[in-house]
Amino acid sequence: MIVDVPLGKDPIEYVWGEMVPGIGGAAATLSLKVYSDSTLGLREFEAARLRIAQINGCLFCQDWRTERDGQVVEETFDESVREWRTTDAFDERTRLAAEYAELFATDHHSIDDDFWKRMLAEYDQREVVELSMCLGSWLSFGRLNRVLGLDTACVLPSHR
Repeated sequence: MIVDVPLGKDPIEYVWGEMVPGIGGAAATLSLKVYSDSTLGLREFEAARLRIAQINGCLFCQDWRTERDGQVVEETFDESVREWRTTDAFDERTRLAAEYAELFATDHHSIDDDFWKRMLAEYDQREVVELSMCLGSWLSFGRLNRVLGLDTACVLPSHR
């Protein structure tokens, strides 16, 4: 970790809450709302989230599994996300979520009309906007935590 955290302080709460309370509090609210308010299906949500986590290298994010109503994705889901192009474990929406996440994070300039045609055949415009906001949150906050070295100390406040 590159940030000096006072002894006895939770690194995430200190960095996000005390170091930059105005920005950090707003960022934390957005981060938590992505999980609490998303209407996307669990598998497509997790495929996109995990693909961003893999690209960011965020250790915590790669280990995390979102739970909804007692449901989580299967133990091997992260392997399927890595192999999103060829896995038989994904339907088209889930595969597109992983593909969009990868493009969003690594080559957004290559998102072309062909991609949007395929995407909009499976997702309505509201879902595309929601997924885009989720991707933006995961990309920025997961990368922030990884770059600052917080990913080894990260525990979401609602999951303590």
